[in-house]
Amino acid sequence: MSTAEPTIDGAALLKATLAHLGALVSHDTRNPPREIGTGGIFDYLRDQLQGFDVSVTDYGAGAVTLFATRGNPKYLFNVHLDTVPDSPHWTQDPHTLTVTEDRAIGLGACDIKGAAAALVAVAQASKGDMAILLSTDEEANDARCIDGFLKTHPRYEAVIVAEPTRGEAVLAHRGIHSVQMRFKGQAGHASGDQRPSDSALHQAIRWGAAALDFQQAQSHERFGGLTGLRFNIGKVEGGIKANMIAPTGDIRFGFRPLPSMDADRMLETFRTLVEPQPVEYGETFRGDSLPAGDTATAEARRLAARDIADELGIPVGNAVDFWTEAALFSAAGFISFVYGPGDIAQAHTANEWVALAQLEDYARTIYRIVDSGNA
Repeated sequence: MSTAEPTIDGAALLKATLAHLGALVSHDTRNPPREIGTGGIFDYLRDQLQGFDVSVTDYGAGAVTLFATRGNPKYLFNVHLDTVPDSPHWTQDPHTLTVTEDRAIGLGACDIKGAAAALVAVAQASKGDMAILLSTDEEANDARCIDGFLKTHPRYEAVIVAEPTRGEAVLAHRGIHSVQMRFKGQAGHASGDQRPSDSALHQAIRWGAAALDFQQAQSHERFGGLTGLRFNIGKVEGGIKANMIAPTGDIRFGFRPLPSMDADRMLETFRTLVEPQPVEYGETFRGDSLPAGDTATAEARRLAARDIADELGIPVGNAVDFWTEAALFSAAGFISFVYGPGDIAQAHTANEWVALAQLEDYARTIYRIVDSGNA
């Protein structure tokens, strides 16, 4: 592809992006509570996307998608519109955009309404083929939007998912798996000898030690610049008091595997680390790695995504530890990568912000892709 940009006034494109961002930030799309309907922010977006075929689908519980197409595009741009709840440490109204000399401040400005605003600005400024999918359920453990969209069997050469990546293409990231489990013991007085199975909390503690040893044993594993297994015991509950044997012990833990790691096998390994095994064991959230597949398949998909990013003139960055919905598209067989303005360090924080320079660069890049006929 030629690297020559179609003529565009970057300042004007940024101004339009900020105008749309102000409107998007003003709409409350916090998740939870995800009280989002097909009006509100979607009414605004429908009005802005003249000349596109627009469909809005409600999957229930505040999970809504807007799918807009013009022409016959090769690539799909995906952005989530839901945000995390605002923290009490905000020093301004989180739903009012504030623009300073170098940044735009507002809830979702970084993660990731800034990219959505830029896509709308590009859609209005350009005439090329373009496809946009906007969704509202990325920030909570009840994902419906992408799954529902994929059931329509869309066809694209690649899917470009916007998340804060500092304007670089991220080709790989970890998966994320959350598990809740329970050990069962036998309540009794703690003064006597105990069998290993008597205390549910003793079982849980032995399991924790074995799990940490298992994590350490994976430290040599590598993929695409990522190393080892991320693992965290997030919550332990159970027992009654110090002189009573604990009848139950509950653990919530999470792990983040590398692409190419077999997550199902790893789940079974964690379940069977100690005897007696947990009496209850279930996954509460599952997000596969990017790219999906075994080692050979994942590497082939990573290289294919790199080739597309190179062709589109998007600089390739490092793999990341956080999860994105690009993995859902990859698991469905699409070549997919992550690309957007903003830094993950500013996401989910009070006074969340995105750098104006990154917003403008993202908008100019998308404009160049669309108006040169490569989208």
